Amino acid sequence: MVGTAPSYFAHVYEVTWGYTFFAAMNKFSASQVVTGLLFSMLWASASVAGKFGLYSAEPLILFTTRFFLAGFVLLAFTYGIQKSRLPEGKEWLQLTIFGAFNTTLYLGLFVIALQYIMPGITSLAIALNPLLISVMSAVWMKRKVKMQEWLSILLGITGVAVAVYPLLQTSHASAEGMILLSLSMITYSFGSVYYASVPWKLPRTTINAWQVFIGGLLLAPFAAMMGTGTSNFDLRFWLSLAWLVFPVSILAVQLWLRLLKSDAVQASLWLYLCPIFGFLYSTLLMDEPFTIYTFAGTVMVMFALYIGQRKKDVGQK
Repeated sequence: MVGTAPSYFAHVYEVTWGYTFFAAMNKFSASQVVTGLLFSMLWASASVAGKFGLYSAEPLILFTTRFFLAGFVLLAFTYGIQKSRLPEGKEWLQLTIFGAFNTTLYLGLFVIALQYIMPGITSLAIALNPLLISVMSAVWMKRKVKMQEWLSILLGITGVAVAVYPLLQTSHASAEGMILLSLSMITYSFGSVYYASVPWKLPRTTINAWQVFIGGLLLAPFAAMMGTGTSNFDLRFWLSLAWLVFPVSILAVQLWLRLLKSDAVQASLWLYLCPIFGFLYSTLLMDEPFTIYTFAGTVMVMFALYIGQRKKDVGQK
């Protein structure tokens, strides 16, 4: 059951309005709502943008170029306009570890997996990150995960499973692709917990600039070794690259780092919205189905977000 384009936008309006309503009930600030929603919308667009880019270029060539370009732009801004200081001492190691997990391993594995699976399926994997981040955060920082958080995570995963059910029935996915995708989610979750555990003294823009650039440096040798010379640097390649660099690598990552700074588990709950927007983009741009299951799953995800975020006010009373 695939509706018309206006119906998709109506669903997005209902989702956005519903979450904004829940946020208002929970006394979130307007900036928190805008930051979380904008991050989810931009981050979810990466799969479709990357899939378009893969029609023109080899995966590691596309993403290595993306990392270098994003890194150069951010470094130019950081040192040309913000006049930030250079990293010092152990900060270089911290940036390298963060870049390796958050950029090289996560996105390197992700883009290779994207060759074997459709963008809608990647949305399911993104939704697993809150669970992984919660568990890793509890182990790493000796933080007890409350039952309310577990309930929201389990309900959110169930909602995403309901939403993605028809997609799994009709989309192609190989075992190799799903294994690579799972590994990419694990590395991303570890990178998020690691970032939250480090007492950074560098500005977010500087951290993002160096982790993206270092991530590109680490990925470049693999792109060179695995390249076959079949990439076509046409208009589609450059448009895909531009979207992946500016709205995703620069803006979305800046928003994500802002969310992570307060609490890794709380920030991870915003990833629940990524599959919803991801389904929308895949439906409108790649003809993947948007069904009643998707809408039902959306309602469950919204309720999961409400339960998970509500713990903040409960703890303040």
